[in-house]
Amino acid sequence: MKFGVALAAFPLIFFGELPDKTMFASLVLASRGRPLAVWLGAAAAFLVHVVIAVTIGVALFHLLPDRAIDILVAVMFAVGAVLAFRATEAGEEEGAEEVISETGTHAHRVALTAFVVIFVAEWGDLTQVLTANLAARTGEPVSVALGSALALWTVAAIAVVAGKTLVRLMPGVVLRRITGTVCILLAIVAAVEAVRA
Repeated sequence: MKFGVALAAFPLIFFGELPDKTMFASLVLASRGRPLAVWLGAAAAFLVHVVIAVTIGVALFHLLPDRAIDILVAVMFAVGAVLAFRATEAGEEEGAEEVISETGTHAHRVALTAFVVIFVAEWGDLTQVLTANLAARTGEPVSVALGSALALWTVAAIAVVAGKTLVRLMPGVVLRRITGTVCILLAIVAAVEAVRA
């Protein structure tokens, strides 16, 4: 395991997930139920998605030649940048509220609801794509999984504890622009390496 890879994955996934619909889903669920139960359900769903993403990334790493991986990673980071720049905070917040239904007061029902909502909402999400890309690019699935999972768990914790304050302090548009810019830089790096390979 390389802690440098985990440290590199953490901020990219963290900023990619902050203004995401799943953050708003966690925030709304926490306002209706028990925050710890919401976090546990969200954390479990995120962990499942990280395992799926790094597995796909490792499969690509072993099946494709280096140049093809570099080209694929460059394209996927470019797509990630487009998704980051196109997403709007208001649209994602509305989407999250539509998905959420009333939860019971029991902690296990709240946790299960959070798990299902986050699990469904994360399919094909920007951070899942980025996690798969990082695993494919680095060939370090455990390190990428660690950094990605910690980032997603941190965002879930922020959402259930202080999500409203954070969104007021740093609008989702700014966070998406940071993520989009980082994705563009990573796409350029991957494209340059594909040309040099």
